[in-house]
Amino acid sequence: MAQHIFGVTEVNQLVKLLLDNEPILQNVAVRGELSNYKVYPSGHHYFTLKDAEGALRCVMFKGSAMKLRFRPENGMKVIVQGRITVFPRDGAYQLYCNALIPEGAGDLALAFEQLKQKLLAEGLFDPEHKKPLPRYPEKIAIITSSAGAAVHDMIRILRRRYPLAKVLLLPVRVQGTEAPPEIVGAIRYANRWRVADLIITGRGGGSMEDLWAFNDERVARAIYESELPVISAVGHEPDVTIADFVADARASTPSNAAEIAVPDREELLRWLEDVGERLQQSQTAQLAYLRQKLETLAEKRVMTDQLAYVQDKRMELIHVQQRLGDLGGVLLSRKRQRFGELAAGLDAMSPLKVLGRGYAMAQSGDGSILKSYRDVTVGDRISVTLGEGGFTAAVEEVHQ
Repeated sequence: MAQHIFGVTEVNQLVKLLLDNEPILQNVAVRGELSNYKVYPSGHHYFTLKDAEGALRCVMFKGSAMKLRFRPENGMKVIVQGRITVFPRDGAYQLYCNALIPEGAGDLALAFEQLKQKLLAEGLFDPEHKKPLPRYPEKIAIITSSAGAAVHDMIRILRRRYPLAKVLLLPVRVQGTEAPPEIVGAIRYANRWRVADLIITGRGGGSMEDLWAFNDERVARAIYESELPVISAVGHEPDVTIADFVADARASTPSNAAEIAVPDREELLRWLEDVGERLQQSQTAQLAYLRQKLETLAEKRVMTDQLAYVQDKRMELIHVQQRLGDLGGVLLSRKRQRFGELAAGLDAMSPLKVLGRGYAMAQSGDGSILKSYRDVTVGDRISVTLGEGGFTAAVEEVHQ
């Protein structure tokens, strides 16, 4: 019997048929380490799964990859679920992955930590970005499910604690794939139209899967971008979500969020009563002080004898006049004495005194003082001033 000779494509098709008909290979789970992980523009993921002694080529198409909650990285220990078959064109078998689960920690826990570290590095959790909550909010927007018990608890507490605040419910789904975009839309709507002074968003308790909408990156960024302050109220005390880290305030439960959002009416009333009492005491003390001051003023002399003030001032004026007169006399005497001294000094330096001792002063015809024989010539007429009177003379001779 002649041996059948196969073509390459026939062999590949035959191997594919054998593998496809093996039930155990149609839903297999393989443990290994991710290597050469690549994401192509098409959305398909290609990687190698390896252990200490072998390697297995794997592919995850876009539809399955979109369900991933975490970001696969090289070196990560995972469990891959899928089917093993042959791609006839290449003649190489590979694992077509439909689920990828991190080993040791669940995919949700890993996705939570990855997103937490990413947003932390971007600064979305920084305290300086936290907005203060209004002390006395007039309007509060609650973004949660209208069917849950959480919303009824919040409304009941808000009405009991601070009935002045108006409460607006923006109903959204808080679980499932449609929940994140609805929560994001409600937050943006509240900000765009300024429907409230404060936003509370959250839901009641549940599993990590149930609370996952508040671990969504879109919700986290919407809370961060909100111009209105946001209180995150998700689950119970141990439950922590990404929304809690980004929000301006975190409440341990939805009921606690309502307590944080508004003051307690009873405490406000007690505070107002205390302020009223302190104001009354202050006014009473002020009135007593003013009354005492009035009584003191009423006893003063100016109030009992209206002319006493004028008389006192008249006496002060007379005293001032006397002092001014005395000071003026002393000053005038000093000035007169000084004048006499200056006059005596001036008289002593007067040229008339010199003339009185037998000296004479000669002047030329233009009145200038003659100081040298060179100032005159023979025939000039000069004036001579004596201690008493003077005379006019003619120059007959000039001596050197």
